[in-house]
Amino acid sequence: MAYELKDQAEGLRRMSRQRPVRVLAVASGKGGVGKTNVSVNLATAFAKMGRRPMVMDADLGLANVDVLLGLPPPKFNLFHVISGERSLDEVVVEAPGGIKVIPAASGIQRMAELSPAEHSALIRAFGELTVPVDILMVDAAAGISDSVVSFTKASQEVIVVVCDEPASITDAYALIKLLSREHGVRRFRILANMVQTPNEGRDLFAMLVRVTDHFLDDVVLDFLGAIPFDEYLRKAVKRQRAVVEAYPRSKSALAFMKVAQKIESWPMPRGAGGYIEFFVERLVQSSGYPDWDAYL
Repeated sequence: MAYELKDQAEGLRRMSRQRPVRVLAVASGKGGVGKTNVSVNLATAFAKMGRRPMVMDADLGLANVDVLLGLPPPKFNLFHVISGERSLDEVVVEAPGGIKVIPAASGIQRMAELSPAEHSALIRAFGELTVPVDILMVDAAAGISDSVVSFTKASQEVIVVVCDEPASITDAYALIKLLSREHGVRRFRILANMVQTPNEGRDLFAMLVRVTDHFLDDVVLDFLGAIPFDEYLRKAVKRQRAVVEAYPRSKSALAFMKVAQKIESWPMPRGAGGYIEFFVERLVQSSGYPDWDAYL
């Protein structure tokens, strides 16, 4: 037991010397709202700002981050991490635009049926990651599956992507209701995607606020911003590139940069919260660490 505590203490000291990691889960109530596009473009925007972003494809059985970025099929992915064949460091791949990607598997049913214990083990594995990173974008699956719950609870901020479709709003509300009532997540950042006018994003946000204020107590929704749909975004998707990297002066690219700058202004967490939290050791500043030697 004493040796185990000493190993943990040394791990904490090592992590304390690294920059804290900001962990953002990008989720949506339904598919088709551009959630993965948001994850990839925000990561690319952070890279342009001098950060070291990483995107984790958390749609474990239906991976598509690599497809959106035009990457070749990865040799290893999270399936190999779960099976114990590879570490997280060994599955990380470099992507255009200065970002790193942790690819998931595609078409493997086993990955879509992980137990809560396996989700937790995967989350804890991030504590051993040595690849330099200071922003982790968790591209969660659409809906309210166990994996979505696990990865959103393990993040510091939850970004919910909505678009101008009735099902998008109702399903986003269902996600917020589940996470708040059953898992204690209280704050959600709302991002309106593929809007036609500047006011449309605010209108979608107001619609969601009305229903949450009426039915949910202690839930706070913040408007993160709106991403316009333009032809350059469509062209970038066809070229399998992030619009921020392919067409940096387009309206959608500039909007992604604005959202990234807003996120960058948020205060960094000073300690581990009530969730599992990726990189939990890094989230506690070195000045806040206990004297582990005193416990050994």
